[in-house]
Amino acid sequence: MSERIFSLASLTVLELSPPDMVEVAARAGYSHVGLRLVPATPEEHHFALVADQELRRQTLARLRDTGIRVLDVEILRLKPETVVADFEKILAVGAEFGASELLVAGNDPDERRLTQHFAELCDLAAAYGLHPNLEFMPWTDARNLQQATRIVENAGCENGGVLVDAFHFDRSGSRLEELVKVVPSRLRYAQLCDVAGPRPADMAEILRQARNERRFPGDGDCDLPGLLRGLPADIPLSLEIPTVQLLEQGVSGLDRAQMALDKSRELLARL
Repeated sequence: MSERIFSLASLTVLELSPPDMVEVAARAGYSHVGLRLVPATPEEHHFALVADQELRRQTLARLRDTGIRVLDVEILRLKPETVVADFEKILAVGAEFGASELLVAGNDPDERRLTQHFAELCDLAAAYGLHPNLEFMPWTDARNLQQATRIVENAGCENGGVLVDAFHFDRSGSRLEELVKVVPSRLRYAQLCDVAGPRPADMAEILRQARNERRFPGDGDCDLPGLLRGLPADIPLSLEIPTVQLLEQGVSGLDRAQMALDKSRELLARL
């Protein structure tokens, strides 16, 4: 059995520059990282890897020095006004870093157009060796596992995938019975975290929790063993666990990354 891939997601240590994030991942024992090439929100603290050639050079050097690899790059949003060809520079940078996965959000209420844009992105990304993965999030227009799977299947591209994030799986009300029906080749990697308490009625609160207040695996109320059993065996796991409270308490990025990895390994050992 091959060694499980654990990747440190940007959102877990968003305050760190990409070279420092690579260093932290190596020291904590990860094999991969995820790089955020495009900020998720206008307010988000962001390191401009696409525009800053020197920062890219430093990051590539740190990757070479540590042996850490890049699993995924993020985040491309498919909107009504999206021109897919405009993403080419971002895809080129993703390929430069050796990423295989591309994280995609669906922000277009017209599902037919969203599906068409996803298909176009898959075609463009194929030339760069990238696999676009549509991440369902309950506040977007790919709301749950069922809808994301439908969009990806209707797009009909071999390199298209569905990204399951444990937080969004729980908060979107997606079900394990649906997960086992997804074609395994569509599930290329997953994002692991935990979440506490019942699903809030207020979508703004769900969004706040998603960006600030996740838990390490085993510290919340998700059925993570059930989720992991429903995913392909040995699927790469991106640990995306923003814990703003710990950051504000002065817990270092290295310590948070280490806690995420240790808790994930403990969970897997219990399966």
